[in-house]
Amino acid sequence: MQASSNVSASSHTPTAAIAAVRHNWTLAQVNALFALPFNDLLFQAQTVHRQHFRPNEVQISTLLSIKTGACAEDCKYCPQSGHYNTGLERERLLEVEKVLTQAKAAKEKGASRFCMGAAWSNPKQRDMPYIIEMVRGVKAMGLETCMTLGMLEPEQAKSLASAGLDYYNHNLDTSPEFYGEIITTRTYQDRLDTLSHVREAGMKVCCGGIVGMGESANDRSALLMQLANLPEHPQSVPINMLVKVKGTPLENVDDLDAFEFIRTIAVARIMLPESHVRLSAGRSRMNEQMQALCFFAGANSIFYGDKLLTTENPEADADQLLFKKLGINPEQRHDVSDEAHEMALAEAIKDQHTAPLYHAAG
Repeated sequence: MQASSNVSASSHTPTAAIAAVRHNWTLAQVNALFALPFNDLLFQAQTVHRQHFRPNEVQISTLLSIKTGACAEDCKYCPQSGHYNTGLERERLLEVEKVLTQAKAAKEKGASRFCMGAAWSNPKQRDMPYIIEMVRGVKAMGLETCMTLGMLEPEQAKSLASAGLDYYNHNLDTSPEFYGEIITTRTYQDRLDTLSHVREAGMKVCCGGIVGMGESANDRSALLMQLANLPEHPQSVPINMLVKVKGTPLENVDDLDAFEFIRTIAVARIMLPESHVRLSAGRSRMNEQMQALCFFAGANSIFYGDKLLTTENPEADADQLLFKKLGINPEQRHDVSDEAHEMALAEAIKDQHTAPLYHAAG
């Protein structure tokens, strides 16, 4: 006789209590999440994800380096630091028109957000008029705007906000305890101060970190604790896997285990339930199965295009095909009247129906 069941068809969607936004995490609590059995952790992360986001949508951003190399900071992971010989050619600040041309191309490929990064300790006042013109031009295209320019003074943050900048990226990079092993030219408090200036100016915060730099498991927990215990959770949280670049001090560091990276994504999703968790740098080294597990663990944002500032990123066609395999669509923007850019990537994915569906993961 078939056993009766009270489980309805809708029970496939988890119905646990809505995850609360907290700012009082302890290190022991974060470590306890990391210690969960893998399947239990991913189930909990997916449950939280479905409470706050459409589970099969991923936000698409494009990142452009608007000024490359010769940075005064000594970040040991960064090929743009002027302290290391990585063979990277120095480039001056791009002309505004060139930036807008790239933004237009990104929009046509389906990006809803255009991010601009400059290798500076902080922007100089002589550069601010050009930066502001870039923001206004990209914003006029109907794209969300994001910049990462290094440390900001309060007045600079206010100027960017007045120009219409939506997001400002400034990562914490790692735990306070490990930070001094990676960077010595600016303090952890410098980073926290810039985040405070950005929030006070009314912009949204994009802030995450890098894993795989030789840090301990405790450091990964402490980084996420710092992010979750900020006065406001960052609206966007990029989780980067170190891209090892020859010539930097971290070129020979041991690789982080793939499951540990996926766990980091899952714990970030649980602790930052309303934030977009971005699967960021290092994605070109991840096979399709690993990326799929990251999406299941709660990652719901990626950079789209073959470059992340100066490091490689999966090609657009590969992302389109992977999205099709997984049934993922670009996240829709509902506050923009011109929705052409929202549909471009969806159409590109649809076009893949004529291509072979499966191939060996890279």
